[in-house]
Amino acid sequence: MTDLLNLFLHLDETLGTAIASYGNWIYGVLFLIVFCETGLIVTPFLPGDSLLFAAGAFSATGVLNVWVIWVLLFVAAVIGDGVNYRIGRKVGARILEKGSLGGLPIKKEHIERTQQYYDKYGAKTIVIARFLPIIRTFAPFVAGVGHMKPAVFSFYNVFGAALWVTIFVFGGYFFGNVPVIKKNFEFVIIAMIIIPGLPALIQIIREWQRSRSAK
Repeated sequence: MTDLLNLFLHLDETLGTAIASYGNWIYGVLFLIVFCETGLIVTPFLPGDSLLFAAGAFSATGVLNVWVIWVLLFVAAVIGDGVNYRIGRKVGARILEKGSLGGLPIKKEHIERTQQYYDKYGAKTIVIARFLPIIRTFAPFVAGVGHMKPAVFSFYNVFGAALWVTIFVFGGYFFGNVPVIKKNFEFVIIAMIIIPGLPALIQIIREWQRSRSAK
């Protein structure tokens, strides 16, 4: 667990080491990570926002090509969500009944939290979820279980992926090497995790306050 946390907080160093080790193969590694984070409900712990930001920052130094990064990660995000949606549509009910996939447990609270977003935002959840760790992984799966129309899902999937990849890759490209951000990269990563979840936290607090006042 500590190793995973260090990987997240020092992703700039980890990615720099990986680039030095794998050379151009790093493009395939990044593609695979984004695909798995968005496409497999058993890997919601993989880095998403922070990885895109770090990749953008390295692109600004010339180590990576920012346009290749953008295209690859956009495609990975679209395909990942698409695969996740199909899994949910075809076998999602059975997976939820068993509570696991391939022997790996599926956390019920993640599914329930994602369902709350669908109840509130409908199909737009596919776009909103792109900016919410954990929810991002489960949203297309829940959309598949709920049999969202494929055309509707595809529209929000492509739009959400383009928005997500553009904001974080080019955010890293233009701001990732600013000295204050580079020096405090771990705090930037923490902010990326916490800030998107603030609306959900505020909503939970409001619901808790309403339940107390109703008693």
